[in-house]
Amino acid sequence: MPPSPAVVYGCEPRLDVDEFCRVLLESGLGATRPTGDRPRMQQMLDQADLVVTARLDRVDRRLVGVARSITDFSWCCYLSELAVSSSAQGLGVGKGLLDETRRLIGPRVSLVLASMPESVGFYERIGMPRQADTFWFKRTE
Repeated sequence: MPPSPAVVYGCEPRLDVDEFCRVLLESGLGATRPTGDRPRMQQMLDQADLVVTARLDRVDRRLVGVARSITDFSWCCYLSELAVSSSAQGLGVGKGLLDETRRLIGPRVSLVLASMPESVGFYERIGMPRQADTFWFKRTE
């Protein structure tokens, strides 16, 4: 079996909207995000405080993962997307994105997310504690 490709993590505040949408679609999150509305997707990127990426360490530097967060860098950070292309799932990219996000926000900042039901097992496997008391006003559009 060939070794897993090396993954390079970084902070990309000007991530290309088409790359972002491609990873969301390849990850399975595309059905839950407005990927067909490019201006809205661009606004999601523009208004994010932290965009952490995972790229294959090859010549093409293909984007295989994204963690997009809203944070004050002081108290809390809401991780709104954690997406890994299906071709890179199982390589540790999701955990790597979370680790890099946590490193960038620092130890004084809580990281919070709302999991898709099919992703709960992943968060449990990496040791992220579940919180029972969560409340949510859903979007109407």
